Amino acid sequence: METIEKIKQQIAENPILLYMKGSPKFPSCGFSAQTVEAVMQCGERFAYVDILQNPDIRAELPNYADWPTFPQLWVEGELVGGCDIVMEMFRSGELQPLIKETAAKHPEPEAE
Repeated sequence: METIEKIKQQIAENPILLYMKGSPKFPSCGFSAQTVEAVMQCGERFAYVDILQNPDIRAELPNYADWPTFPQLWVEGELVGGCDIVMEMFRSGELQPLIKETAAKHPEPEAE
């Protein structure tokens, strides 16, 4: 699968998606650490992609998103922004309802 197709599929399949360096438990840069902490504080499940493990995505996503840096938070197919924007939204109280409302629209499938 082409890298751009993989990115589009990830964004389409995950209503709340964070492209970051490392993982939520072990972020590999300060900006990813701050961003993942803010998203986790919202209390909803989200997907993530470790761009350090996916160099093809790391190379292509900035062009696709027209956003040069990581992390990148995507909500319902739209790029919300990077660390500074996410942190500002968190401090102003804009991030929490965005994440909660998105999660409510996309409930986890019940386990059988």
